[in-house]
Amino acid sequence: MPLAAISLVSAGVIGLEIVLLRLYAIAQWHHFAFMIISIALLGYGASGTVLALARRWLLPRFLAAWQVNAVVFGLTAMACPALAKEIPLNPLELAWDPSQVLHFGLTYLLLMVPFLCAANCVGLAFMHFGDRIGRVYRFDLVGASLGAAGVVAVLFVLPPGDCLRVLAALGFAAAAAAAFGKPSRAIGLAAGGVIVALMVPGSWVEPRPSEYKGLSLALRVPNTEVVLEHSSPLGLLSVVRSPAIPFRHAPGLSLSSTTEPPEQLGVFTDGDAMTAITRDVGDAGALAYLDETTGAAAYHLLERPEVLVLGSGGGAGVLLAKLHDASRIDAAELNPALVDLVRNTYADYAGRVYDPKSVTVRVADARAAVAASTRRYDLIHLPIRAGDGGVLSETYVYTAEAFADYLAHLRPGGLISITRPLRLPPRDALKLFATAIEALRRAGIANPDRHLALIRGWSTTTLLIKHDAFTAQEVTALRAFAKARSFDLAYLPGLQRAEANQYNILAEPYLFDGATALLGPEREAFIGRYKFDIRPARDDRPYFFDFFTWRALPELLGLRYAGGMPLIEWGILVLFATLIQAGVLSAVLILLPLLVWRRRGVEQRGRPKVVAYFLALGLAFLFVEIAFIQRLVLFLGHPLYAVALVLAAFLLFAGLGAGLSARLADRLRHARFNAIEVAVAGIAVIALAYLFALPPVLAWLMPLPAPAKIAAALAIIAPLAFWMGMPFPLGLAEVSARAPGLVPWAWGINGCASVISAVLATVLAMSIGFTAVVGLAVSLYVIAALVWRTRF
Repeated sequence: MPLAAISLVSAGVIGLEIVLLRLYAIAQWHHFAFMIISIALLGYGASGTVLALARRWLLPRFLAAWQVNAVVFGLTAMACPALAKEIPLNPLELAWDPSQVLHFGLTYLLLMVPFLCAANCVGLAFMHFGDRIGRVYRFDLVGASLGAAGVVAVLFVLPPGDCLRVLAALGFAAAAAAAFGKPSRAIGLAAGGVIVALMVPGSWVEPRPSEYKGLSLALRVPNTEVVLEHSSPLGLLSVVRSPAIPFRHAPGLSLSSTTEPPEQLGVFTDGDAMTAITRDVGDAGALAYLDETTGAAAYHLLERPEVLVLGSGGGAGVLLAKLHDASRIDAAELNPALVDLVRNTYADYAGRVYDPKSVTVRVADARAAVAASTRRYDLIHLPIRAGDGGVLSETYVYTAEAFADYLAHLRPGGLISITRPLRLPPRDALKLFATAIEALRRAGIANPDRHLALIRGWSTTTLLIKHDAFTAQEVTALRAFAKARSFDLAYLPGLQRAEANQYNILAEPYLFDGATALLGPEREAFIGRYKFDIRPARDDRPYFFDFFTWRALPELLGLRYAGGMPLIEWGILVLFATLIQAGVLSAVLILLPLLVWRRRGVEQRGRPKVVAYFLALGLAFLFVEIAFIQRLVLFLGHPLYAVALVLAAFLLFAGLGAGLSARLADRLRHARFNAIEVAVAGIAVIALAYLFALPPVLAWLMPLPAPAKIAAALAIIAPLAFWMGMPFPLGLAEVSARAPGLVPWAWGINGCASVISAVLATVLAMSIGFTAVVGLAVSLYVIAALVWRTRF
């Protein structure tokens, strides 16, 4: 059997993982998608158990068993997601509907099937080609690398549902490749894959969005319709028109405003996260409503400013700058499809708001756009960003390092303006305030209280950060701006507590009290006892929207039947539930073969060693990979492309290392140190050196053009990934030589550990940061090397 067949299966299974994440992000929400797919990946652990128990029956029938698993993978890659759609799964009801636990379980079992079959293919190859494990692992990783990059490219051409057809065909293609030498069988399998992929009805593979998502709710209004859809790896954009009840999207609009927005089109991403494209009615006065929002405050302190809008979305931030006669407008938006909608598809409708003659739009993340700019601005404006708010989402836009970058790109007297939805009890606003204080202190400002202002409306807050202290005239102007629009001044230099709660009245001036506490000597004590996590966000722990604290959970759960559900950070609970479930199921899958072998009286040496070694490797590999993906996401500037590139590069170079592992082992056969110890030493030295050297090096390289940054990223990844590809095949090759019956079991242990690692890495990064995660990974690699020195 040509080993290239393994590459096809590996490409298909990683492609399936990515596509299912997209499908469930559309149908549910991203954190529930994360949970479902993580558990489904336990198919890899289940594969080890199945192969370990059925080894004697499967090995004599290797080729037939391999082809059957490849074909079943192809069939179930489409069939299982289609069947899973028919399960009445609603994660939002999990807290009070016990039947949802059953629905989750059924979804897990269905989605595990294709992963189990694909893992069986790789595990069977390890068993059959025991003397060539390094080569098998190389084809596995290189195939996965091509699949990771390829599926992102395909997602630009096909919607996620139709991508399942391609992945199904890959399963049949792998079976056909395995039948090399038997042309009639190979042609029949390939043709069967094409027929299956083309004949499946579209309704089987299309996602079904939750009825509780924003798009579903909008479409309940009579005559509301989706007029355009555009799918890409960044999300499914749905443009919606509602003639009966027009969209009036104006976050932060004053309750005393006498103006209203013109007609708008709603643009939803993955059925939620709405932004709006505002119609040009030929009257500049129609945009006056924008000056009645909290986000307009900075423009009342500046004269014809040069503005950078970060996260321009449908163009509201740019319209606000035009309304105030900005002398220059630069904008950055991450999603190129959204920019194309505003700039081209709906250019006339939107009054050519992104006309290159008046606005320079860069398709990039906010940090990348700032780093690439050599200009300094009077105002850097971060309006409300559609899609912000996912508790498990990393964002480098609201970290202390990000604020320092923004401050460094301001002219004397310049401002940063950040608008966020108002959440009560206060979370976002106070975390922003704490992060801004840290950034100002890093910039050498000992008394940041003169450099901050916080304005509160009924639905939004706007934070102003100034490198220079606010002048008396500016303080007066902000007071007049707020009073004219019935906004409350939550913090302002010289503001008294009695002035902070006059219009949109709360029981107490919570934001003022929080802001003054954060500026005072008891800052750390206040953060420590606050019921939500409002510690400053940092690049090493970029989870700005993680407000969860365990001490508040009992009280919040007690309020779930009294309107307290929105206060619970469900993403965190889902994450921990996933970790617990993955741990329990992994333990069962690892222990089951031991129980069966004991009953059969099967004696196998080295079981504790195998468990410890492959468990440590499975945890450590993804710890390192995930941590460095995050480092390079910030550097490369576009999260999607960065993840695809870095993941593909890690797998590719690890595959190259795996292919050379046997040669290294031969050369060191009589040396003092074995090949595993040398590989672990390489990983430890490079990873620890990167922890200290990468931040300044990447900051220095940040302004480079994209091709140069990609080349630099590949050069950084290659040596680390190369050594990381060696310990697994080296260990598995020795197991194959000494106790071949343990090969599939070791493969399953590594699979279980990888699933746990993916979830645990996120838990740890949110708590202690990515630097600590890398340190822990290096420790696990060292433990694995020490374990392997013991007698087998």
